[in-house]
Amino acid sequence: MARLCVAWCSVAVLVCAAAVGASNALTFARFVDRFGKRYRSAEEMKERFEIFKQNLKFIRSANKKRLPYTLAVNHFADWSWEEFKTHRLGAAQNCSATHKGNHKLTDAVLPPTKDWRKHGIVSAVKDQGSCGSCWTFSTTGALEAAYAQAFGKSVSLSEQQLVDCAGRFNNFGCNGGLPSQAFEYIKYNGGLETEEAYPYTGEDGVCKFSAENVAVQVLDSVNITLGAEDELKHAVAFVRPVSVAFQVVNGFRFYQNGVYSSNTCGSTSQDVNHAVLAVGYGVENGVPYWLIKNSWGESWGDNGYFKMELGKNMCGVATCASYPVVA
Repeated sequence: MARLCVAWCSVAVLVCAAAVGASNALTFARFVDRFGKRYRSAEEMKERFEIFKQNLKFIRSANKKRLPYTLAVNHFADWSWEEFKTHRLGAAQNCSATHKGNHKLTDAVLPPTKDWRKHGIVSAVKDQGSCGSCWTFSTTGALEAAYAQAFGKSVSLSEQQLVDCAGRFNNFGCNGGLPSQAFEYIKYNGGLETEEAYPYTGEDGVCKFSAENVAVQVLDSVNITLGAEDELKHAVAFVRPVSVAFQVVNGFRFYQNGVYSSNTCGSTSQDVNHAVLAVGYGVENGVPYWLIKNSWGESWGDNGYFKMELGKNMCGVATCASYPVVA
């Protein structure tokens, strides 16, 4: 109760003190209430308010440009870009495994749209928290979909096992990794446990793998040739959801809806810094898009999902793509 009082008193002080910027202060007060923000002191509150104002200005400026997507205030609005990169993104990875892919194209005509959620195999959106473990959620998302497709039932798999145990395969826990390398770890390790057996903590820990709790095994993994969106689209259309990675640049964290694109992000294997799950594709207002599941919670974006422009390898979305074959 004391913390709550301090937080609200501090907001009140900001509102009263900001004669010129009262509108921003009130917007910040609503933000604090909506997202249950708690600050350690009035000084931190002021610092967060300054960051919030900068982010709010960025969001409003972007939305005035009438882009094919909309930004909005969300739970990241009191974080600086540097904080966000530290706590939500992994280090850029060189995904050399995809320089020569092994997905086989066919002459089959692709459906105009695809949404694997409608097939009931896409698991619920999860939240990685303040750990750069996006690669583990991309991995489990692909495996959960493959398991549901193969066995007709759902399962929630352990991201924490990958955080703690997959380091031998060039992964770095809360500091990043790659789904393709996680699939290799699971293949040679003998399987992946359930979320219930090995729950998520959002911190690097000591490996506590138990073969008794294995829920899924990986027979092999299939890599999409670097940058080959035709292969990626074929795989999403005819196989199942695919793990992908791309470069997050400032602004994307405030995505709300529409088809996202950027002229500042890179597309090489050295650029990508966030792994997600492509679950479909389509066209919106004449713009082709990828439908992608994120790991920042259901309150982010469009119920935890976003759309990324298709056809330009936007932000490297087809640069580090792979999917598992399960047993």
